[in-house]
Amino acid sequence: MAEAALSRASLYLDDLSQPRLLPPQARSDSRNLQQHCREFMDDVEQFEKVVGGLGEMMNNLAKVVESEKMKAIGVRSQLASAAKQRTAQQQKLQALIAEKKSQLERYQVQYEALLKVEAEQQEFIEQFVMQK
Repeated sequence: MAEAALSRASLYLDDLSQPRLLPPQARSDSRNLQQHCREFMDDVEQFEKVVGGLGEMMNNLAKVVESEKMKAIGVRSQLASAAKQRTAQQQKLQALIAEKKSQLERYQVQYEALLKVEAEQQEFIEQFVMQK
């Protein structure tokens, strides 16, 4: 009877006969909810750790990618520079070849002129020797 009077006043007794404001089922449900909340918070913390690790890993990967990108840009620049150097060297060599060809032509003309002079001198010597 005391329990009925207490329950009309919204008071309840627990297993240890301590007065409570909540019915025993609500108290049990509250404890279950509290336990589920703790488990959920633990799961959220673990998820945050995983996400944090993933974020850190992605940042490290981004740094590696950026480093490799810079290396590729450097190599591309070196290749372009080497191509320009080859083109410049080829132009220099072509100019040198043209100069040497021009020099060869001059030497050939000079050689032919010297052959003509030699032939004339040889003829002059022969005529001079024959006159004596």
